[in-house]
Amino acid sequence: MKSPEICPRFEAAISLLGQRWTGLIIHQLMNEPKRFGQLTEEIGISGRLLSERLKNLENDGLVERTVYPETPVRIEYSLTEKGASLQPVMKEIERWSQNWIEPAETAESTS
Repeated sequence: MKSPEICPRFEAAISLLGQRWTGLIIHQLMNEPKRFGQLTEEIGISGRLLSERLKNLENDGLVERTVYPETPVRIEYSLTEKGASLQPVMKEIERWSQNWIEPAETAESTS
């Protein structure tokens, strides 16, 4: 019996969202734009890795970078329309985690 094929679009979406830190970055940007330093602090990610992930998310059209010509220059990251459309998915994952992931599992995975 032949197993069903995986939809290439679904596979691409899971690959994108399954990258480490990507979901957390999207989640942090759901409510408001954030500066690079805020994201680094809130997520607990290195600056180099955050920069790489943000560039990937920009290239995929999920995040936009806005530069404000102030002194000093202010740069904020926010979700695009495409990125914001992930909010129901992210909220559902959050709801699922509250029901099925034990706090002890969370603490162990971050150690």
